[in-house]
Amino acid sequence: MSLQEEIVKRFGVQPQINEATEVRKRVDFLKQYVKQSGTSGLLIAISGGIDSAVAAALCKQATDELAAESGQPYMTLGVFQPYGEQVDIADSYAVAEAFKLQHTVETNVQDAVNEIALETEQAFKQLGNYRHISIPGKGNVKARIRMVTQYALAFDLNLLVVGTDHASEALTGFYTKWGDGAVDITPLSSLNKRQVRQLARYVGVPDSVIDKAPTAGLWEGQTDEKELGITYDENSDYLEGKPVSDETREKIERQYRKTEHKRSAIPGI
Repeated sequence: MSLQEEIVKRFGVQPQINEATEVRKRVDFLKQYVKQSGTSGLLIAISGGIDSAVAAALCKQATDELAAESGQPYMTLGVFQPYGEQVDIADSYAVAEAFKLQHTVETNVQDAVNEIALETEQAFKQLGNYRHISIPGKGNVKARIRMVTQYALAFDLNLLVVGTDHASEALTGFYTKWGDGAVDITPLSSLNKRQVRQLARYVGVPDSVIDKAPTAGLWEGQTDEKELGITYDENSDYLEGKPVSDETREKIERQYRKTEHKRSAIPGI
């Protein structure tokens, strides 16, 4: 078995999907886990990107169905988490409006992130290293502070934190371990980016969100494809078991091996 075949099997990506079937399966998955956990609903951070938009649609359908079936209140809480002024924050609000989210909050992470960056730089000085925190390092702080805030809300509101992780991110390790990679449930995990885009069109994600370049929003001008040097079409072809160029295969598999620690449980002895 080739490494590509092993990876496809590991992540459970199908070469083709039926949108209605996938939505139903993933909504049922969310509903079952909410009931099993005894929680009151789901929390989803809506970044303005396509992944969180699809997850928000699934969450809202799941909690609406739970409420209708049980006669009890279940909520989907949409959380907007800009760092200062977010240029595409309107897309986050457009997603919430498209799926008629009744519960939304905005938690600006700028002050908390800057305080941690400042404390980190003070620690560098104590080590005789007079420098600023790196741009990627501060990006990781943003990811973790966003998750801390989500869990603070979820704990007191008895909600599950929903992740937007999918197979295309898992393949390249393109997430912050125990930052945006630490959640309670991941309804998109066996889909690649192309399939997430298929579901986005099916569930009615706004075109402005579908058409934008994918970014984790960690620093100005950052895009996933530019940072990785791999397009999502190439990534999705690989995960669907299709042939890709030798150069693309080498890049993907090198990135996969390099980031295995992100996909693995914390080692112990």
